[in-house]
Amino acid sequence: MTDEASASPAEDPAGVADPAEPAGAAPLGLVRTPTGHPGVDAGLERLADADHLPAGEHAAVYEDVHGGLREALTALDAPSAPGPYENRS
Repeated sequence: MTDEASASPAEDPAGVADPAEPAGAAPLGLVRTPTGHPGVDAGLERLADADHLPAGEHAAVYEDVHGGLREALTALDAPSAPGPYENRS
């Protein structure tokens, strides 16, 4: 007599995997289109690192990319520095 609850998918005659077991990690294969902005493009490339990490380490990559994107957006709002002869008194 075998215990059906402990049978692995390889031993399961129906070939049905246990839905409680996570599937192996696989890259999503998303195409990352360059934006032309170096900071944003670097963030997009950094997202590719998450494809090769366990799920528990994805948050660190996402937080890193989010921080970089916030910096890029903040830089767009920063006033430009005056030129050498634009500082009038």
